[in-house]
Amino acid sequence: MPRRYRPEKREVLPDVRYNSVQVQSFINRVMKDGKKSLAVSLVYDALALIEERSKRNGLEVFEEAIKNVSPMMEVKPRRVGGATYQVPMEVTPERRFALATRWILQSTRSRSGKSFPEKLAGELLDAANNTGSAIRKREDTHKMAEANRAFSHYRL
Repeated sequence: MPRRYRPEKREVLPDVRYNSVQVQSFINRVMKDGKKSLAVSLVYDALALIEERSKRNGLEVFEEAIKNVSPMMEVKPRRVGGATYQVPMEVTPERRFALATRWILQSTRSRSGKSFPEKLAGELLDAANNTGSAIRKREDTHKMAEANRAFSHYRL
């Protein structure tokens, strides 16, 4: 049963340093227990580390990483006559960003050792170079969509 109404999207204001809405959304995702100032410093430290290591602009690497991790297709379950099919679907731009940030943070937190900014910098650099576990997650999602292409006529 679908919802009666869909709550309106909240507008995210751009961050202070890079004036980027994406970076601000990412900071909000890093934040735990409402500790925003901590999340801000963690993300900015990671971007500074990226600039140090790769000799490239931290924001460019961040955007490249998000672009590389973002999935184009995903599967959604659809019930047809008692059977559930995994139907491949296009991913909307908002969901692409949401999935990319979620996967990057998930793989950052599962990395071993070191401080969070170091782990995040490493994961973003890996993602920008099309390696790392966040990229593997996107590849798995694309493989699932490709494998279930036969059910694409069941689009929602």
